[in-house]
Amino acid sequence: MSRRREINKKLEALSDIAGIMSAMKGLALMEIRILMDFIVCQQRMVTSIEQTAAEFFATHAALVNSSTAERMICIVIGSEQGFCGDFNETLLAEMKTISLQQTKPVCWLIVGRRLANRIDEHDPTITLLPGAIVSDEIPNVLLQLTQQLNSLLAQEHIPSCGISVLYHCDTSNIIRSRHLLPLSNLPEPVKMKAYPAELNILPEELLLSLTDHYLYAVLNEVLYSSLMAENRQRQIHMDRALQRLDEDKLRLKFAYNTQRQEDITEEIETILLSSDMATTVK
Repeated sequence: MSRRREINKKLEALSDIAGIMSAMKGLALMEIRILMDFIVCQQRMVTSIEQTAAEFFATHAALVNSSTAERMICIVIGSEQGFCGDFNETLLAEMKTISLQQTKPVCWLIVGRRLANRIDEHDPTITLLPGAIVSDEIPNVLLQLTQQLNSLLAQEHIPSCGISVLYHCDTSNIIRSRHLLPLSNLPEPVKMKAYPAELNILPEELLLSLTDHYLYAVLNEVLYSSLMAENRQRQIHMDRALQRLDEDKLRLKFAYNTQRQEDITEEIETILLSSDMATTVK
């Protein structure tokens, strides 16, 4: 009987865990549906800015920055929560690859506490920032990220640097290393114009404003895309975990029923033995 009680307690514990995991899976699915519309809007905005920049550089080629950056600032978008498989581990592997490819130390901006916990926080080339758990937190994360970027770019010992981002791209389902600034590798203009556009401000001022808008829009897109990929991985992770829990519950139920049959058999044998003893006494 004690063995059956022990198995039953394990079954109840597994049922509780399965309930929690099912809730986490449901939250991930809900967040995925919310993020879909955000990502589409941000991608359209980024594409529009890139087309505008391509048209601008087509008529102002002298403003194209073709110089090599003295140092690279790389933003890495990890997860703020766990239960998302090897989401952060694969990013760490890519970070090592990028570090080996650069001639100078990379200045890392790490977003997401789960990823940050796997990195040496005492490294002076690394800055750690909290990430987003849900889509509503992304504007605040973006604000902190841009403030930290401005702080790094204002430092005297980084007079000229490039900015890139490493993240899980939900659209292509891969880890993407994406160059952001200086603006380069832009798509060809949709339609070449015979004359440059008339500007109400200096071309240099327009380029600066365009760069600011582009950086804000593309970082927004990256954060939404990474959070979407994170929730997709969490959904897959929860599905596999729930499947394993179901298998464990079936195994325990079989053990429970087997033990129950053994207990019943033992009780019957005890009753029969008692009956035989009573008959013998008479």
